[in-house]
Amino acid sequence: MSEPKAPTPTPGDTYKGWLFKWTNYIKGYQRRWFVLSNGLLSYYRTQAEMGHTCRGTINLATANIVVEDSCNFIISNGGAQTYHLKASSEVERQRWITALELAKAKAVRMQAESDDSGDECPMSPPPAGQSGASRNSEVQSTLRTLGSKVEDLSTCNDLIAKHGSALQRSLSELEGVKLGGDTGDKIRQVTERATLFRITSNAMINTCRDFLALAQAHSKRWQKALQAEREQRVRLEETLEQLAKQHNHLERAFRGATVLPASQSNPATDSKGPSSGKGDASDEDDENEFFDAMEDVQEFITVPADPKYHRRSGSNVSGISSEIGMDDQSLDEQSLASNPESPQPQELEPVKKRRTRIPDKPNYSLNLWSIMKNCIGKELSKIPMPVNFNEPISMLQRLSEDLEYSELLDKAAKCQSSLEQLCYVAAFTVSSYSTTVHRTGKPFNPLLGETFELDRRYESGYRSLCEQVSHHPPAAAHHAISERGWTLRQEITLASKFRGKYLSIMPLGSIHCIFEKSNNHYTWKKVTTTVHNIIVGKLWIDQSGEIDIINHQTGDRCHLKFAPYSYFSRDVARKVTGVVADKEGKAHYVLSGTWDEKMEFSRVMQSSRGGENGTEGRQKTVYQTLKAREIWKKNPLPDGAENMYYFSDLALTLNEQEDSVAPTDSRRRPDQRLMEQGRWEEANAEKQRLEEKQRSVRREREREAARTANPTDEIDAEETTSSDISSSSAHQDNYRALWFERTDDPLTGEQTHVYKGGYWEAKDHGSWEICPDIF
Repeated sequence: MSEPKAPTPTPGDTYKGWLFKWTNYIKGYQRRWFVLSNGLLSYYRTQAEMGHTCRGTINLATANIVVEDSCNFIISNGGAQTYHLKASSEVERQRWITALELAKAKAVRMQAESDDSGDECPMSPPPAGQSGASRNSEVQSTLRTLGSKVEDLSTCNDLIAKHGSALQRSLSELEGVKLGGDTGDKIRQVTERATLFRITSNAMINTCRDFLALAQAHSKRWQKALQAEREQRVRLEETLEQLAKQHNHLERAFRGATVLPASQSNPATDSKGPSSGKGDASDEDDENEFFDAMEDVQEFITVPADPKYHRRSGSNVSGISSEIGMDDQSLDEQSLASNPESPQPQELEPVKKRRTRIPDKPNYSLNLWSIMKNCIGKELSKIPMPVNFNEPISMLQRLSEDLEYSELLDKAAKCQSSLEQLCYVAAFTVSSYSTTVHRTGKPFNPLLGETFELDRRYESGYRSLCEQVSHHPPAAAHHAISERGWTLRQEITLASKFRGKYLSIMPLGSIHCIFEKSNNHYTWKKVTTTVHNIIVGKLWIDQSGEIDIINHQTGDRCHLKFAPYSYFSRDVARKVTGVVADKEGKAHYVLSGTWDEKMEFSRVMQSSRGGENGTEGRQKTVYQTLKAREIWKKNPLPDGAENMYYFSDLALTLNEQEDSVAPTDSRRRPDQRLMEQGRWEEANAEKQRLEEKQRSVRREREREAARTANPTDEIDAEETTSSDISSSSAHQDNYRALWFERTDDPLTGEQTHVYKGGYWEAKDHGSWEICPDIF
């Protein structure tokens, strides 16, 4: 949202950051890494150069600092060295100027102290108060005491080394002495040196004990002092940033910039109204302020809105709500508190206690020969992949993990505004990827007809059902309905491409979310998942692409962008940004965050497009927003998750045994259960058996389809080989899903499987006779 805050410089601190340095008229300003430490300003081409190559250093004790304009400043030491520098913004420039002035004052003071060592502190600034001076003298006294103790430790160390060497020599001489008259003298000499060594060691131990006691006595006091300094530092930083913004506002007013407040601006006339030449120049200055020192191209920029929007009603500005003055409340607090139809708490029923652990993952090394020896003499299509690459849940269970943060849909169902509701749907969309950041294991491929139910009515108010509806291509249908006013359904088919170093997984199919109260119907698709370092190195996962969430009822739209990871990017990793707009294209909310940690949203008060000012290549939009609010945050992983396949709390319960589920449920799959128990060799054998059984069932189904299609050729069909039948009638596979039916989606135009009912009724009656025997 707003520019991230850098640490406020304080005297004695090392200050680092990126600045743009003028090189020449051909290259112009170049990005360099600057380090301010001990009164010296040094710069490097990259942060990696700090250890070996410094490109230049200037001593601030004799330097002159001059501010040119909002972002530029010059540092010169009298003609020998001159740096023309530019910061990314006015606030950043002010931070650097403050740090440089503090460092220069300290460098001058230290130089004066070295010139006149007789005076106590001739160049020190006047103390802020008596307490500060006394605290400083107390710290200096403590440091002198600790320094003397360190000197004592050094002396004891030298004595121990000296007496230890002498004792070692005496022991060596004693070994070579023959029994006789001089034996007593040698033993007496060794005893004396051993006594000296013991005395010196005791002195060393006592000095160490004194040092430790003194350090412990003052550590708490120093911690409190450090905390006070940190709080003061934060207050100074906020004050500095506010002053910089006020300075910027006054500077614009002085230049005669025509910036209208949000209550007077009209998006339809902002770009069409007449503008003077002076106004065009100010627009160019504004663009330079936001974009000139930036390298990464972004779709939009957010800046804090004018403070007056926090004190007055803005219904004529945003068109969403007349409660903008209540900025201290979050969206859900505003919308849910004003909803008279929010469900009241009902009688509590006992909630089943779920498991919180599974057996730890065995530390089996992946032996490629043990995999290859099982493949000798087999057809390529019949080579089973070992469970070493898997995690002990199926793809159906992995699909059900999308509901981990279903409370976001619960809040969305209670929203009065469709635009607010769209913010929660977008956060729910991003949250479904949070469980994938460490999950490099491959889920089990479901068998055709395999199902998985997730009944969480008592805990979260929903229950969901997944079924594998197709094997070639593999496709899974999912349907979830909540007692809190929403329904989620999807059919996902996975397409993958192996690129050599990485594997791209592209989910195909749309996700639908329907809210019962408002009849708002949302659809969106998933982004591409990339698994890196397939051949060599440690596996890691990235999500990239764009998502358009569309409300087909109102025309509202949210555009989310998942930025791919880049080694050279200055942005945070796994970044997600988005804009919520109405059917006219007017932005109302901005979302930002990461798909593995949290998402925030900000209400848009005013927007302006950079491309409308006449400058080429400046198509980014500047949004003035209120303070960002957190809308979703990832739950922490359970203790020991690294030994349990990095499963979340919900994932740990997905494969827990339940008696009343269907015979085709993933919990009853034997190879998956054996892998969870750590019996991987048995799991591999069972997995191979199940896959061969599925092939036999498919061949029989194709043979039956061929007989049905050609009843007169039944004898000829029986005389042909199974391979001939399989190749000639594969397209005649008449398999139909048990709980879902195939239909054309009127919104997306796709063919999809929709839940046709009957499963939960069959569960209530315990009648599973129609379920096939797939395990």
